[in-house]
Amino acid sequence: MRARTRTGLGVLAAGVASVLLAGTASAAPTPGAPGVGDSYYPNAGNGGTDVLHYDIRLTYQPATDVLAGTTTLLLTATQDLSRFDLDFALKASSVLVNNRPAQFANQNGNGELVVTPAQPLLKGQTATVVVAYSDTPSTEKVDGLNAWKKGSFGALGVDEPQSSAWWFPANDHPTDKATYDVSIEAPDDNVAVTNGTLVRKTKSRAGWTRWQWRSTKQQATYLTSFIVGKYELNQSTTPDGRPFISAYGSDLGDSLYAAKASVERTPEIDAFLATKFGPYPFEAEGGVVTSGITFSLENQTRPTYGARNFAAGSNTTLIAHENAHQWFGDNVSLGRWSDIWLNEGFASYAEWLWSEHEGEGTVAELAQYTYDSNAADADLWKLVPADPGADNQFDNAVYDRGALTLQALRTAVGDDAFFKILQGWQVQKGGSHGRIQEFIALAEKVSGKPLYDLFQTWLYTAGKPSVGPNGAAAFTARAASVKPKSFDQIQANHRNLAAEHSH
Repeated sequence: MRARTRTGLGVLAAGVASVLLAGTASAAPTPGAPGVGDSYYPNAGNGGTDVLHYDIRLTYQPATDVLAGTTTLLLTATQDLSRFDLDFALKASSVLVNNRPAQFANQNGNGELVVTPAQPLLKGQTATVVVAYSDTPSTEKVDGLNAWKKGSFGALGVDEPQSSAWWFPANDHPTDKATYDVSIEAPDDNVAVTNGTLVRKTKSRAGWTRWQWRSTKQQATYLTSFIVGKYELNQSTTPDGRPFISAYGSDLGDSLYAAKASVERTPEIDAFLATKFGPYPFEAEGGVVTSGITFSLENQTRPTYGARNFAAGSNTTLIAHENAHQWFGDNVSLGRWSDIWLNEGFASYAEWLWSEHEGEGTVAELAQYTYDSNAADADLWKLVPADPGADNQFDNAVYDRGALTLQALRTAVGDDAFFKILQGWQVQKGGSHGRIQEFIALAEKVSGKPLYDLFQTWLYTAGKPSVGPNGAAAFTARAASVKPKSFDQIQANHRNLAAEHSH
């Protein structure tokens, strides 16, 4: 996704507010910053607020692409605020802050909704903000971009690093996660899918059905999906008791059965990944396959997959990739978009782990072949995964060289320490966010080894490392690499994953 701004706040009753303001006259309330300070996307997120919960209640008409309803945000002010921003591309019709009408300005070109409450919001106080709107998402742009997908498949609010601005106002940065209730009313012949657990389906008028979903775990805005269209919806339960919900577009054609043969194995794949990364972190599992995108995205509890990924047959390495993100990217989100390696390098490594589990090439074989098949002047070595730049966040180097970095780490510290590091990251940062330097510090603490040179070589320095990811002994003794069976599929996954993100 792309542009962001600010969000939430807190408010007090007028009398209490006056007393508190009088006591802090030397520090008058000020506007919240228009972003959180992310160097890649300066307007991403918002200063001065922390969103606790989103209650999104919408009606969507696919025939006209009209989206209407309200979003209620429960927010806490992190400073005394005279005004604040929400990241939003659509046109608001009214804004209430603690039940009082607020002044607001739709700055739709840069995706900012600027809200001035009737009374300042004071640090530490909680506020309820209700935004009403009715608009056509496909017509609105932020920084010249539109992340909304509309077509014969229906509509999709699915993209990275930005998609929420086209369907709900938010503090749109991974450092501000919240819980969600999402209620979407759509025509009876459509299905409305998002994250978490399907609480109920109701009908209050002829021809329309309302779908109520709930996400009780901390969730980033870009991981929250809006999917409405003609889908086959399947509901079951995983072996360990979680709801498992999958959906398949009615237009998948020859790809349908291959998609099902992949996505329906999600509980099995998640159970395997849990043996490597620690317990699965969320309350539900699933997946959606659509013709509306070519890439795939790790939407929390229910990744969205582009149908083309199954055009050549089943593709369980992709399922492993997107579900590894449930741990790396979703449970532990990145602290800045420059930290994208913490998402993509780890999910790519999970593809190698799954390949080994399936007998289609070991991790060491895949790492060695990736290293050997890219000459010293190959593009893979020109980009620095630790800071690839906003235009290269989804470059193959972030995926492949990112995974090579993890194999080099595993070689250096040994299997026991390596998987303790990955699981420790979940324990230390689960439900929150982390930075690359914090991960390196944890790796050094757990392993008891100095790792600066290793990360400097593999993650921070352009150029092909002189010794391969399996270490000096393997490098000296290696024979000509043989292409592992899974290699081409994994590479195709990475090409498709980079295809259409709104970066």
